[in-house]
Amino acid sequence: MKGKLIWSVFWALIAVFVILVGMIVTPPVKQSLFGEYNPTLLGYIFVSTGGVVFTGLGVTLLVLTAKTEVERALKKFLLLTEASFVGLPVFVILHNAVSGFMNLEEAVFFTLATIVCPVGFLVGAIGIIVLRVKKSRAEKKLLSSPR
Repeated sequence: MKGKLIWSVFWALIAVFVILVGMIVTPPVKQSLFGEYNPTLLGYIFVSTGGVVFTGLGVTLLVLTAKTEVERALKKFLLLTEASFVGLPVFVILHNAVSGFMNLEEAVFFTLATIVCPVGFLVGAIGIIVLRVKKSRAEKKLLSSPR
């Protein structure tokens, strides 16, 4: 049962990620939610709600991965996806703290938060999907082979 729950949470996490990225990069949606220069109240509500849902799904997936026995490669990709998810806000906070306290602009935490974490999330998610497709193809081959 937990294995199926992991997949449901994973696909929900991917859907929320796509929706959040779509809201930010699609020009008409971006214009209506975030305005020309200042975000609208609707933009704040959508993005913050999406962030809360994304966080809840990510934490749920992390707990399920830790408690469930899954294949070794799948577990590595799940942990990469979750580590990237957890790392993003941590590195944003560290970037702001270092910039604020030391009164200098640093690029390490900013690069980790804006480039490395999203790429890690995508690599983990694509790896999980590839493993799932390979497993389903192998199962189909097993079922269709003559005995």
